[in-house]
Amino acid sequence: MPTFILISKHSPENCPMFNAKARKVMMETTEKSDGLMKKHGVKLLGEWTVPNEHLDFAVYEAPSLDAFMKLGMEPAIMALSEFLTYEIKIAMSSEEVEQMLKHAR
Repeated sequence: MPTFILISKHSPENCPMFNAKARKVMMETTEKSDGLMKKHGVKLLGEWTVPNEHLDFAVYEAPSLDAFMKLGMEPAIMALSEFLTYEIKIAMSSEEVEQMLKHAR
């Protein structure tokens, strides 16, 4: 299953700690996210926050890029785009890279 790294960032003025509207949207999305991930077959492997940089890293496993993108297009998830910017990276484990190297010519 592909692994995706989602890097999200918000400005200090859009920080959910201090912006009531951003906090409300974040809490509503959090309440719905488990069901939406299940719907699309996506699993959250871990999430980390760098508070003083307003930066988050989340690692997901999904059956395909299409499934991951469909999750991101859900209205509850799209609502976060008002406050956050995203980068999505498709990643490989070191074991997967090792297998590729064994078959390289």
